[in-house]
Amino acid sequence: MRLLDRYLLRELLVPLGFCLCGFLVFWISFDLVTELRNFQAHKLHGGDVLEYYVIKTPEFLVTVLPIALLLALLYALTNHARHHELTAIRSAGVSLWRLAAPYLAVGFLASLALFALNELWVPNTDDAAARVLNRRLAGRQGDDARTVLRNLGFTNAREGRTWQIGTYNLKTREMTDPKVDWQFPNGAHGELIAKRAFWTNGVWVFHNAWENIYAAGTGVLTRNQFALLPMPSFSETPEQIRSEIKISERLNQPGKRRADLPLVEIFDYLRLHPDVTGADKSWLFTRLYGRLAAPWTCVVVVLIAIPFGTAFGRRNVFVGVASSVGICFAYFVLLQVGLALSSGGHLPAWLGAWLPNVSFGLTGLWLMARVR
Repeated sequence: MRLLDRYLLRELLVPLGFCLCGFLVFWISFDLVTELRNFQAHKLHGGDVLEYYVIKTPEFLVTVLPIALLLALLYALTNHARHHELTAIRSAGVSLWRLAAPYLAVGFLASLALFALNELWVPNTDDAAARVLNRRLAGRQGDDARTVLRNLGFTNAREGRTWQIGTYNLKTREMTDPKVDWQFPNGAHGELIAKRAFWTNGVWVFHNAWENIYAAGTGVLTRNQFALLPMPSFSETPEQIRSEIKISERLNQPGKRRADLPLVEIFDYLRLHPDVTGADKSWLFTRLYGRLAAPWTCVVVVLIAIPFGTAFGRRNVFVGVASSVGICFAYFVLLQVGLALSSGGHLPAWLGAWLPNVSFGLTGLWLMARVR
């Protein structure tokens, strides 16, 4: 790494650390004021509240990291420009694109970090935070309601199986009173009714089960009873069932805010419903492309910040702050418009999700090409 790269990174990472910590403190403080009555109603102690926000920190980071990176970049670049350091660097034969290389590397690494947070940590924050929130309630009814689901039904449209379940425990992966209906390729109809089912060694095993097979055309019934009946032909996994539950809930209540909708769960749902159509398809694919587009906001931030910082840096350091506010507002408005239009089917899902990144990214490249 060249000496220049180390210098530029040091001048960026220090304000980035301050901005990131400052935004996190502000975000957590604002949320604490909003949720304080809720914490009191759930009888949480100080240690519980601290644990709650440690769990929620990855979710907050996803929101504040691009904003902190933008503000830190504009601050660093305006400082360099005000002290004529950018002029000296470029006079030495260093192009703007080469000067931007360490910033782009930081943006790329930040994008990878956001992707990892979104897919590995953030999806679990809602359930983990809810367990902390309900830990001191008598009976912990709220926790039980999130764990044990009643009267669950779903269809595997790809393989033509319909499940009806009395209760399903998300933690133990156990069912009571399951009933499964399916069609054989020869036209026969199968029906499986059991007292209980559990997931073991990658297979659903039904306890005290009756398997009814109705022959095609004649409707003749063949009935068999089993104490234990493993069904390796049933491809539905607990992960796919969890995805079905979460996404069906979101489809039925689109205004409900949830953080736990990673790509793997969207793909699991699409495996069960390959022919999803209409408004559900628009909403689901908008979320899919939105998950793919969101982490790359950090790279877009670098592309848009470099020309703004170098152009306005000679005026005043506070121009960087004002620019970051304006850029964040414009990006957020364009993001919401794109998602709303694509969710409603007025734009292709990929275009609505990628619209702000493409628009701001191309604008940043165009502005960088015009910087003298």
